[in-house]
Amino acid sequence: MVKLDPFYLIVDRFAWIERLVPLGVKLVQLRIKDQPPHIVRDEIERAREFCAAHDCQLVVNDYWQLAIDLKCHFVHLGQEDLADADVKAIRRAGIRLGLSTHDDAELDAALSHDPDYVALGPVYPTILKKMPWAPQGLARLREWNSHIEDVPLVAIGGLNVDRIKGVFDHRADSAAVVTDITLNDDPEERTKQWLATTRRYCS
Repeated sequence: MVKLDPFYLIVDRFAWIERLVPLGVKLVQLRIKDQPPHIVRDEIERAREFCAAHDCQLVVNDYWQLAIDLKCHFVHLGQEDLADADVKAIRRAGIRLGLSTHDDAELDAALSHDPDYVALGPVYPTILKKMPWAPQGLARLREWNSHIEDVPLVAIGGLNVDRIKGVFDHRADSAAVVTDITLNDDPEERTKQWLATTRRYCS
């Protein structure tokens, strides 16, 4: 079973990784959207090398073919990406797999692929992107946990430092964050706050 760090940072370019990972981040997802293929490849390659040098687990969002080609270790897929992905090829390459879920049907679909973690969201309202799903709420985390047995559970969507305790009290294994850090006036200081607050949930 994969052991996830309780602090799961999600960023959209390598510059954020270069800036924040040295503060002590141990789990980061590179989620690149709407960039030319050569830019995506370069960003992933630089992130892979940088994270390896800082003992940080890199998760590549969506670009599973590049993850295989560049010998990355972890891929995250949304449900729409999962439909087009070759999960067998991902597994043959020895790559771990995280999957997004929003409802019972998506959870069943995710579990059929034996994922290394399942993400549930949005837990709270989020400004990151428009979603057809209402906020799931904390109780949904506890419900999901009861269905997935030993599969690690990632909470995502609208999380901030003040909401960290709630997601772990409701049995999440990791708390994912995007805008609470990247839109903060002082991303470095906010990252340090996240690290300090989530450290108590390390085991």
